Amino acid sequence: MDTLKLPPMTGGRKAPVLPEARQLSIIGAGGAGKTRFMDELIRLNGQRAYCLSAVSAPFPEREESERPGSIDMLFREAVAQQPYMRTDAVSELDKLTYMLFVDEFEALLSLKQERRDGRHNGRLKPTRLDRLIEIWERVFPGNHIVRTKGSMMFSTTSGDDLIGVGKLSQSEQTVLYYAAAVLYAMDNAVIFVDTPSLFLHPSVLNNLWNSIEELRPDCTFVYNSVDVEFVSSRTRNVCIWVKSYDAEINAWDYEVIQPGNLNEDLFVDLIGTRKPVLFIEGDARHSIDARLYPLVFTDCTVRPLGSCDKVIETTRTFNDLKNMHHLESRGVVDRDRRTDPEVEYLRRKSVMVPDVAEVENIFLMEEVVRTMAKRRRRNPEKVFGKVQRAVLGEFRRKFDEQALQHVRHRVKRMVECKIDARFSCITAMETHLRSLINMLRPREQYNQLRAEFQGYINSRDYAGILKVFNHKPMLGDCGVAQMLGYKHKDDYIAGVIGALKEGGPDADRLREAIRRCFRVTEDNKKRN
Repeated sequence: MDTLKLPPMTGGRKAPVLPEARQLSIIGAGGAGKTRFMDELIRLNGQRAYCLSAVSAPFPEREESERPGSIDMLFREAVAQQPYMRTDAVSELDKLTYMLFVDEFEALLSLKQERRDGRHNGRLKPTRLDRLIEIWERVFPGNHIVRTKGSMMFSTTSGDDLIGVGKLSQSEQTVLYYAAAVLYAMDNAVIFVDTPSLFLHPSVLNNLWNSIEELRPDCTFVYNSVDVEFVSSRTRNVCIWVKSYDAEINAWDYEVIQPGNLNEDLFVDLIGTRKPVLFIEGDARHSIDARLYPLVFTDCTVRPLGSCDKVIETTRTFNDLKNMHHLESRGVVDRDRRTDPEVEYLRRKSVMVPDVAEVENIFLMEEVVRTMAKRRRRNPEKVFGKVQRAVLGEFRRKFDEQALQHVRHRVKRMVECKIDARFSCITAMETHLRSLINMLRPREQYNQLRAEFQGYINSRDYAGILKVFNHKPMLGDCGVAQMLGYKHKDDYIAGVIGALKEGGPDADRLREAIRRCFRVTEDNKKRN
């Protein structure tokens, strides 16, 4: 299979050589020149180019294509060669259905002649229509294409009556168009598909294109798409990231993306924006993080990744690939039970860690409670005083347990480091393991943490307690929601998020308090 010719690059750079691939996706931010890039790709590979777009397929065309091998040209050739070919087709979809039946008719005539000549071996060769039916029934299980009275009719699970092409849904017509059109592509074609997910229901999208790609293993598929899930679903996909277009010299700034350890769907999603990137914990649908942080770090594209380890690793990897995307990227993880040296190390690696133990504690910060009390026409001093006493009392009851959990975290981290040493024999390893108790000194750490936590209690250091107190029920148990007139903690969280969405002085105070919690200074606000 010949390598695709790529368009010229800006700066006089030589166009890169594409790795061997059957799938190519053109991606990039809006206005970067993706459509022009695809048009140039089509021009440079004209002899093999076969262009598909579902936008105009079912509708009468304003201007027929003159490109050799196009559906319009194939139809005109069929009309010229077959005197019985209907000539009233006005759309690409009509032309494809007419050609399918002419091919079917020709196949039957050939079969009849072979049988008459005694050359038929008893096996029927699948026609294009046979292969179309196979794809149709794979994409729409339970539905059928029926050959009847010289036309193609459709039976669906929604009813017993046969319907024609014109009464299919737009999604069904799109499936029919793509599946039929690809059957007519020339050998070793480069099939250019503009917006392959347009009009298609997500439930059929991947099944359709997987089936089509299997149908034409000789062809290369080039997709111009902004659908992240579709692009990442192509298993043998190479992405070309189009960054910008210089119209004066008709050249592009672009790169062939090989993201390495970074998930391709994530990379594709993020390079479509030019905003700084913020990776966070949790999931996009349920986590507090995903609801809160986009309203706090408003200049960022916020992407939830699940675990804190995934956030840390992705932030590192994305920054390592900065020469490919030029975007600022940071991560956010909960403080949990990390030590001050661990926190400082993460901050140096562009991972922001708050001065509270977990995201729930943000909603207990003094400025947040006071702002919401004022907003709800409650006495801020009185409300915060009660919340402070409740948190202090709960921490006093649980500080032994909290100290033990902190020690457990520290010992686990230290063991992970120390157990990784090289040993000459099993005896050396056993000796090393027996010595760990003296190296780790868990009781000494426990006593130190108890003394530290007791100090927070004695001095009524509310901020210090929020920094070390990992206890998710605290947000509900302290009664802040009820004091502010909410039914429960989830309503209170929704109230804070609603205030941030609403904007105004309250939102500014809340946002500033939370940003301070992450050590976001005036100097780096623009970057976050």
